[in-house]
Amino acid sequence: MKIKQYVPSTSNLAYSVGVTLDRFIKMKQDDFPFASGELSQLLRDIALASKIVNRETNRAGLSNIGGAFGNTNIQGEEQQKLDVIANIRFTRALTKGGEVCAVVSEEDDEVIDLQNKSGKYVVAIDPLDGSSNIDVNISIGTIFSIYRRVTPIGSPIQAEDIMQPGSQQVAAGYVLYGSSTMMVYTTGNGVNGFTYEPSLGEFFLSHPNMSAPDNGKIYSINEGTSNLFEPGLNKYIETCKQREYSARYIGSLVADFHRNLLKGGIYIYPATSKAPNGKLRLLYEANALSFIAEQSGGKASDGAQRILDILPQSLHQRTPLYIGSKKMVEEVEEVLRNYREFV
Repeated sequence: MKIKQYVPSTSNLAYSVGVTLDRFIKMKQDDFPFASGELSQLLRDIALASKIVNRETNRAGLSNIGGAFGNTNIQGEEQQKLDVIANIRFTRALTKGGEVCAVVSEEDDEVIDLQNKSGKYVVAIDPLDGSSNIDVNISIGTIFSIYRRVTPIGSPIQAEDIMQPGSQQVAAGYVLYGSSTMMVYTTGNGVNGFTYEPSLGEFFLSHPNMSAPDNGKIYSINEGTSNLFEPGLNKYIETCKQREYSARYIGSLVADFHRNLLKGGIYIYPATSKAPNGKLRLLYEANALSFIAEQSGGKASDGAQRILDILPQSLHQRTPLYIGSKKMVEEVEEVLRNYREFV
């Protein structure tokens, strides 16, 4: 019997699809030695739910699941049909997985106790960010944060399990549903991105060790409300224009953040005279993206302090957000500070 030694092919006839998300998670389990497989499975559960949501968004125009659902959420925002569908998909996946004891969702007024007595983790999630863009076929996303519960396993969920600062996250990520679907996440040891291959039904590592440029030439902000901004912010925006920076604002947080993470830039959703606390939610939007920003070498601030240091006081607490390339965030913080000192 002849035995032929395998030699990797250098032929262009078959391209390499690379490392799957599942295999990557197994390879990186040493990054969180305190876990015994639960966190790895939890990330797989989120990936599975995102595949289902990806399928739903791709056929939204054909299956009458676009448009408004007819209800408003706790934010006073009109729910889209896909908001509701995505919330159900992720909550169901997290329930069946068994690793999560409670979920905080943008679409639910209260904490959802999943009744998983052995669950070690709490998940804060925006199931479908930017869903108002669905009907015009613009990229949308899912944002998630993962925390370890601090009270004993098996006991009732307490406020201290939920109201943790972002610095206590053990993992965070987002899924971008766009021209291709990507899942980007961190467990506190760098940031990695995976692109979904629909014909195989798998996420493959496409963006290893993602690093945000230290500086950039993109600013992302809704300038239509500039008359409501504080003077320092308008000064910073004017400086960006004088430098001929590019204004890029999709209106979908995940899409804007993802572009700036890759290309270098700053995303700003500030406090205004009408919304002095800002609009974005701390627990399930700002914290997750801030963790990713810092792990990729960027920075995130509310204009005065580090986002991840803020101790939440309420479930759907809002915050201003300045996030992106480190030098750009530091510059706008300095401009704001200088103007505020004279007020």
